[in-house]
Amino acid sequence: MPGSERAAVLMLALGEQNAAEVLRHLQPSEVQALGSAMASMKGLERGRVEIVLDELNATLSQQAGIDTDSEDYVRKVLMNALGEERATALIDRILLGRSAKGLESLKWMEARAVAEMIGQEHPQIIAIILAHLEPDQVGDILGYMPEQIRADVIMRVATLDGIQPHALHELDEVMERQFSGNVSKFKSSKVGGVKAAANILNAMETTRENLLMASIHEVDETLGNRIQELMFVFDDLAKMEDRSMQTLLRDLPGERLVVALKGADPKLSEKIFANMSKRAADMLRDDLEVKGPVRVSEVDAAQKEILGIARKLADAGQISLGGEGEDFV
Repeated sequence: MPGSERAAVLMLALGEQNAAEVLRHLQPSEVQALGSAMASMKGLERGRVEIVLDELNATLSQQAGIDTDSEDYVRKVLMNALGEERATALIDRILLGRSAKGLESLKWMEARAVAEMIGQEHPQIIAIILAHLEPDQVGDILGYMPEQIRADVIMRVATLDGIQPHALHELDEVMERQFSGNVSKFKSSKVGGVKAAANILNAMETTRENLLMASIHEVDETLGNRIQELMFVFDDLAKMEDRSMQTLLRDLPGERLVVALKGADPKLSEKIFANMSKRAADMLRDDLEVKGPVRVSEVDAAQKEILGIARKLADAGQISLGGEGEDFV
């Protein structure tokens, strides 16, 4: 069996709660790939399960084969691991994506291919399409598009206020020039908006994000300020309440935290030290002092990684990214 299938068999054998604990430590792309493999398994013979567990030096001598509703299992596991809001979107991508057509199929394509496919459309059409995709995917897609249209597209995403079914049908007809379409899954829904634009920018590399924000402010300062207010950056972690900060610190790789703090606001560093034991805080200070120069790109990558972990914990309801009485997600 391919590696993804072996991993899926193991996850199904673990049970919902244990599988959910494993998924919490995976990247979104890994969760999606593993969830797809799990959803494709309608029933497993004992022999296949034993092969997988034998590779892990385990045994199934006391266990029977697995026969479960894999789609229902995937839903429950993802809900437990990621929280309802985040899991719902991912479940749709996993379960519907196996037979997705039209606009939905874009969620399963490489970013470069999507950019090439929609790059010649009107910016409003591009904005509507991107509003249906995940922020991290949109950030990658925009990276393959000409710089002069990126800010225009983001601003159009920010000013979208829902798409009606007839408009989606017309859009699907436009996309039919590239591939066969099917708009039956779409319903009238709230897509786009200032928060969607902020999420896209949050997912982008910082230098590109800053350039786009500068372009947006130049064209529409009011809209730029509204987007900026909803963006959550690394230094905003200083606004977290202590209990949430302590939970976050338990999930952070120590070496990545050292790199990330090289470019952090001193207030955030002090917030982190205050939520550690004295011994751990002293060790972190020592690591920061002896750490040599670090490239800005490495600091940015480490900060984005930690923000990703923070958002995952927030989506699962384990922490709040806001301070007392406020919320950023």
